[in-house]
Amino acid sequence: MTAKLTEDQRRLELSSLSAHGWAETEGGDAIVKTFEFGDFVSAFGFMTRAALWAEKMDHHPDWKNVYKTVEVTLSTHDAGGLTMKDVELARKMDALA
Repeated sequence: MTAKLTEDQRRLELSSLSAHGWAETEGGDAIVKTFEFGDFVSAFGFMTRAALWAEKMDHHPDWKNVYKTVEVTLSTHDAGGLTMKDVELARKMDALA
């Protein structure tokens, strides 16, 4: 099982992620970001690339796609909150976008 972030880790990691548009959800058990692309095909392409990385990392996002936007929520459900898996996948998604 993956360990939840400590308060110090959480503060450090969320500071860097918030600079890229990630925000804590109500209650702080997850982070969320909405990515916007030029069109549906670009949004879907991002989701496809992200899905391949998520599978490699064995960590899968909660997300929804509406036309050219993709809303992503990351949390490690079996740990009951945020872990380094969420931080790593968030950074990878930022790079892919």
